[in-house]
Amino acid sequence: MPPVVPQSYDVASRSVIGDFIVTLVIILCVVCCVCVCVCVCVCVVLCVCINLSLCRYVRACTFVCVPWNPEVDLCWFTLLCGVCEPEWCDSEDPLFILYTSGSTGKPKGVLHMVGGYMLYAATTFKLVFDYQPDDVYWCTADIGWITGHSYITYGPLANGATSVLFEGLPTYPDVSRMWEIVDKYHVSKFYTAPTAIRLLMKYGSEPVQKYKRQSLKVLGTVGEPINPEAWQWYYTVVGEKRCPIVDTFWQTETGGHVLTPLPAATPMKPGSATFPFFGVVPAILNESGEELEGPSEGYLVFKQPWPGVMRTVYGNHQRFETTYFRKFPGYYVTGDGCRRDEDGYYWITGRIDDMLNVSGHLLSTAEVESALVEHEAVAEAAVVGRPHAVKGESLYCFVTLTDGVAYSCSLEAELKKQVREKIGAIATPDYIQNAPGLPKTRSGKIMRRVLRKIARNDRDLGDVSTLADSSVIEQLFQNRCCTAV
Repeated sequence: MPPVVPQSYDVASRSVIGDFIVTLVIILCVVCCVCVCVCVCVCVVLCVCINLSLCRYVRACTFVCVPWNPEVDLCWFTLLCGVCEPEWCDSEDPLFILYTSGSTGKPKGVLHMVGGYMLYAATTFKLVFDYQPDDVYWCTADIGWITGHSYITYGPLANGATSVLFEGLPTYPDVSRMWEIVDKYHVSKFYTAPTAIRLLMKYGSEPVQKYKRQSLKVLGTVGEPINPEAWQWYYTVVGEKRCPIVDTFWQTETGGHVLTPLPAATPMKPGSATFPFFGVVPAILNESGEELEGPSEGYLVFKQPWPGVMRTVYGNHQRFETTYFRKFPGYYVTGDGCRRDEDGYYWITGRIDDMLNVSGHLLSTAEVESALVEHEAVAEAAVVGRPHAVKGESLYCFVTLTDGVAYSCSLEAELKKQVREKIGAIATPDYIQNAPGLPKTRSGKIMRRVLRKIARNDRDLGDVSTLADSSVIEQLFQNRCCTAV
């Protein structure tokens, strides 16, 4: 039976009405869209105009209004509207000025240049860490110091590296913090300081072994010579004897690694910086400035420049020449002592100004410190000289004990005996002080000039603004009288 259709509403009229309704809906939608777009555009234009107007007078800041200087100030919104061309630099244009930590005296403004420094930082990063595109790299240093500049900022970025950036303490919120981060981000290349390693050694291997660390491939150390005991712990416990260690020697002044092993290519010796990087030519001199061949010990110098070397001390070029070139003309003088063994490996013995003259015998503080930390109860040690009426200088030792170990007279006797057996009777410490903490810069370097003052009971410490924790100083002064025997 056919459908019933009212006579006043046939099929043709229904089609016309439907088309009209659809057309009307479409027109309304288009009009609404146009209105919305117009409103949005008007709002954007108004916002830009308002901000452009404000930019003529002040830069937006919730705390302070800064007068607009058209010679140096640019408006953010103006920059967004145009193309920001790079500033082309000459290879010898200044890149940055970095002041040394002040651990040995008045800070120096080390000036590095654009081309040589960036080339050297990029090359050493690539080769020393064997960086590959799938690696995750983590340097734990403070980004404000030279390690942070060369091996957190310029070197990794120039290689397009994936990096972990960290600000905090290796022991907070617990002593497993570093290894938790390694597992969380699958870190494969890890770079830290011997100071941090010795600190974590105090707590044993259990906090490390809570985490797998299977992603680790290369371990690095920076900042100071690493003693063989800390090296072995790092290699055995952290790296599980499968990760090569790159023990890198360099300075703020050198811009990048100058003595370093290459992972899986250089046979390792615990505590040795091994061999020079490409283009670096080291030499060992005696006090008369004569080059020593074969196994020898003396002043570490370099015979020719390399791209990353500093160009001057900012504002004081005379100091630059005096500090680094006057003692041995024709050589860059590092200020560090060095030993070369029968295999040609280089071993940094410490700062030359950290040599002690005891009864006419020159002793390296680093050597005495290494002997002390070989004892299982000692996590870290620092040795300085103290005037002595008969011997000229005596050895004043600060020791930080491993977690849970108490300081005692019997332990002190053991430590003296160990140094005597390792080095000789002449190196027997006159004073050993229990030091729960040592004065360090934020980059991890021990401020030995402060320790010398404490050993002499001299409270005129000079500038200590670079200390990471100044509270340890008063504690060391308080402990001094009752522990120095």
